[in-house]
Amino acid sequence: MPDPIGPALDGPRWGPASKGAARQVVFLLHGLGADGNDLIDLAPQWSRAVPEALFIAPHAPTPYEGAPFGRQWFALTDRDPARMEAGVRAAFPAVDAMIARECAAAGLPETHAMLMGFSQGAMTALFCGLRRATPPAAILAYSGILLAPATLGAEIRGRPPVLLVHGEVDEVVPVAGSRMAERELRDAGVPVEAVYSPRLGHGIDDAGLAAGALFLQRAAAGLPPA
Repeated sequence: MPDPIGPALDGPRWGPASKGAARQVVFLLHGLGADGNDLIDLAPQWSRAVPEALFIAPHAPTPYEGAPFGRQWFALTDRDPARMEAGVRAAFPAVDAMIARECAAAGLPETHAMLMGFSQGAMTALFCGLRRATPPAAILAYSGILLAPATLGAEIRGRPPVLLVHGEVDEVVPVAGSRMAERELRDAGVPVEAVYSPRLGHGIDDAGLAAGALFLQRAAAGLPPA
């Protein structure tokens, strides 16, 4: 019988820098029109903070519509909130299965997973991470928004710490998206930290990278031995 969630998600991977067994798995979810190669270069820098982490940057499940290359977690030809919610809900089973599969392969409990995403990947990381039956140890969302906030209270399965990072002059995903996400998450009882970078557009700067490294390090330090 065909797998109902489609092909297993996979992509480039890096680490652990310690050369030993992985103690955490950090999933890096790319933005619209990119692929896993776009974010895997974060691994060598962040591994200085979490040397026992395996970094995996999966390619999103479907080709980017209207382009000869690139991938997408869900279609964005129509940015109606209801359509985006339907899209991320359709992507959820594949992300959920990937986390379970990769943690099992590493011999780790799923509580030792961490999710990071940029732009559409941030939207996917927030949606999936907060609704997983086994929540991740941390969620890092760069330049994203919180999809389906109206259903979060009923669907939330855990309250892992969340880091929001956004450029204040982002021309693609306005910073208001993260500011609203910060309010909605706090209202839902989710511990949130936020970093807003002046003069930064749609990207990740040194301040955001440093904040992410520290956030991963703290999350890893709070995990019990695997």
